[in-house]
Amino acid sequence: MSNRSDGFVSLDCGGTDSHTDKLGIQWVPDDQIRFGQTANISNPDETRTQYMKVRYFPNDNRKYCYTLNVTSRTRFLVRATFLYGNFDNNNVYPKFDVSIGATPWSTIVISDATTVEVIEMIFLAAEPTISVCLSNATTGLPFISTLELRQFNGSMYITDYENQYYMSVSARINFGADSADPVRYPDDPYDRIWESDSLKKPNYLVDVAAGTEKISTKMPIDVSADDRPPQKVMQTAVVGRNGTLSYRLNLDGFPGGGWAFSYFAEIEDIGPTDVRKFRLMLPDAPQVSKAAVNILENAQGKDRLYEPGFQNLTLPFVMSFKFVKTSDSTLGPLVNAMEINKYVKKSGGTLDGSAIAKLVTPYLSADWAQEGGDPCLPVPWSWLECNSDSQPLITAIHLSKKNLTGNIPSELTNLGGLIELWLDGNSLTGPIPDFSGCPNLKTIHLENNQLTGAVPSSLADLHNLREVYLQNNKLHGTLPSDLPNNLVLNITGNAGLHKASRSSRTGVVVGSTIGAAVFLIATIISCHFLHKGKKSKKRYSDQAHLGNILPSQKLSSSLESTATEAAHCFTFSELQEATKDFERKIGSGGYGVVYYGKLKDGREIAVKVLTSNSFQGRREFSNEVTLLSRIHHRNLVQFLGYCQEDGKSILVYEFMHNGTLKEHLYGPLIRERSINWIQRLEIAEDAARGIEYLHTGCVPAIIHRDLKTSNILLDKNTRAKVSDFGLSKLAVDGASHVSSIVRGTVGYLDPEYYISQQLTDKSDVYSFGVILLELISGQEAISNESFGVNCRNIVQWAKMHIESGDIQGIIDPSLRDEYDIQSMWKIAEKALLCVQAHGHMRPSMSEVLKEVQDAIMIEKETQAAREGNSDNISRHSLHSSIHLGSMDLGPTDSYLSIDESIARPTAR
Repeated sequence: MSNRSDGFVSLDCGGTDSHTDKLGIQWVPDDQIRFGQTANISNPDETRTQYMKVRYFPNDNRKYCYTLNVTSRTRFLVRATFLYGNFDNNNVYPKFDVSIGATPWSTIVISDATTVEVIEMIFLAAEPTISVCLSNATTGLPFISTLELRQFNGSMYITDYENQYYMSVSARINFGADSADPVRYPDDPYDRIWESDSLKKPNYLVDVAAGTEKISTKMPIDVSADDRPPQKVMQTAVVGRNGTLSYRLNLDGFPGGGWAFSYFAEIEDIGPTDVRKFRLMLPDAPQVSKAAVNILENAQGKDRLYEPGFQNLTLPFVMSFKFVKTSDSTLGPLVNAMEINKYVKKSGGTLDGSAIAKLVTPYLSADWAQEGGDPCLPVPWSWLECNSDSQPLITAIHLSKKNLTGNIPSELTNLGGLIELWLDGNSLTGPIPDFSGCPNLKTIHLENNQLTGAVPSSLADLHNLREVYLQNNKLHGTLPSDLPNNLVLNITGNAGLHKASRSSRTGVVVGSTIGAAVFLIATIISCHFLHKGKKSKKRYSDQAHLGNILPSQKLSSSLESTATEAAHCFTFSELQEATKDFERKIGSGGYGVVYYGKLKDGREIAVKVLTSNSFQGRREFSNEVTLLSRIHHRNLVQFLGYCQEDGKSILVYEFMHNGTLKEHLYGPLIRERSINWIQRLEIAEDAARGIEYLHTGCVPAIIHRDLKTSNILLDKNTRAKVSDFGLSKLAVDGASHVSSIVRGTVGYLDPEYYISQQLTDKSDVYSFGVILLELISGQEAISNESFGVNCRNIVQWAKMHIESGDIQGIIDPSLRDEYDIQSMWKIAEKALLCVQAHGHMRPSMSEVLKEVQDAIMIEKETQAAREGNSDNISRHSLHSSIHLGSMDLGPTDSYLSIDESIARPTAR
């Protein structure tokens, strides 16, 4: 795809006609790509032509790539946008990965059908093309709305690391903007999107310091060079009249190493004795905060741009910062714009990449040769298999019946990792080459071509070779005499090819119909047993048993036909003995009573006795037995068996020594066994793993329906397991929801489920969001006293505080400031997403789990720093706070740290 003379490429993905938008940008359809289908979005409010359609791709194991022409050793910005608009009429919000070549770029998670998701990357082109690829869809279909390329002329984004790192755009802010509209082309000749700080979004202005005021000017601003921020951005600013400007940003992709610059221009008329001098204050980073900014002095005049910043600074996910005036300043701080990018380590790509590129070059008109991107990463081309190394080797090539012509490509003879080669059914000519450069080859398929010459003796040097298929070619001569005896070799259909006369080789198939048939039968048998072996390991997905699993099934038949296959049947006398005649009561509820017990083999157990004559209880008992007998996960309470005897219904579980999470947060155990913040995060991680397994690891998925802190139990090591499946439901037949009578617990109950009676996995997500808020605050989900006047619900109370930037107002005082505020913000904001009013706006449990794990990483590094062990942190971990250290750009680094020589702002 060729570039326009202005360095712009603007692809309307799925579009059919070229057009020019209201900004003056010329859009062209992406009709050169051969893959995918197009669809119209279902959003009548969208008027931009380039967003009316999308191109979407199958949810399969392939990747789908756009290849763009670039100029080597030139810097570019590539931007991709995604507007779902319910184009597939499924209301299934997609989640998929985007990569640049072999390098992961971003995971696209759609949470709103009408919002455009935008990702941008700045890079120095090393090759004449760059590929943008979509792959690994976990929900919905991968799709794209637009793909844009913008060429820079200057050196604005030059860094010492650009040969090894891309820069992913995390924030580009226009402070003091007079509207919510972004500044971009034609005001910015490179069409960067400078977003307004007036947008009501979490990753912009949250904590407004008193005295904050917007200002602007009509005077021209000298930006010095055309790749600096555009004049329109520099003509607006924010001033801190009381001496302070304070902000909090959510930085996409962080924590990690980044590039961060602020842009200043003195646009106010100040008096001759006035001084505007201020510092950037970052928590835990006194080195960064030393230098003071005096805009008039640093920029050498009024209405001129000054741009101090850091090329390499390790930043957290949540960046809290202030501009504070110095003691000798008469005026408060001023800021016009800010830009923050994250370093993304380039992948080295497939080691065999250059050889495969030469292989496909003669066939670029064929679909199979146009898949684009790296041959193996992030997923291999459809006709390749690769190993799992960080720089993979190709292990199998499947090019059967691809209309290959000429000699067997020499590029195939030196692939050191190659195990299987399939070139059958083509029109290849010439001799069989020497494959000694492929020592791992086990299988070679060259049948049904037009190959000539003799079978090379070098095949005998391939000690791993097991199968060679040469039938129906034009080969001649005598087979090498030193081929191994156990080699399966088919040479039928080569009239001039003969075996060595003195060979009595067993196991070599040489034109023998019987031998070929025996081999075929053996192959079928082995495939059959292989299939059986795989089936024995499959996930819980046997549709034939679904009738036995449904909670409406009568207890006797369901237990008889299904549960007894996996669950142990205890006798009543056995449980009576284990519990010492039900002596020690450890819990109770509407279902009945739970007792402590100990079996003869020493195992401690919890025995749940169902309340007598409860139809609902019996149904829940049946449901829980049939479910728990089939699901096994380390973060689900282990089900040991059941008893149904003399009218009694009893469930037996492993005993959890540390009781319920509820007891530790605001129950009787809080004083003697208070849990700190990192323990709370680990409990959240354990519980999220268990729920994620129910949602994604079980087929059909299982919806818990009664998640709450009293149903999260803790073992002797304070690791959490989810319990109580009495209300759980199965999502059957691929349905997106289950119609059911509303069940659950007040305070945790999804309001959308309550209104519609349509149960989805997002109902569990809502409940889990409430649990996250409880972990932060130590407050119960419902309280008449804790949340103030006219507020009984933790969700309403927490939302009010978090959205106003006052997270301290909800943090549990018992945590005693022993936490990193960044991890606290991360969990608080994810909790608010979980308790969104509409299920389609909530994240999946997989996404929640990832955020919890990121928060744990932040917390562990902060904890190590508190204890003076920061030097022992793994080089592969990510920093949670500003860090200044030595530069090391070794190949295994996942982040950058700043060199002392640039530990002060750099103005360029």
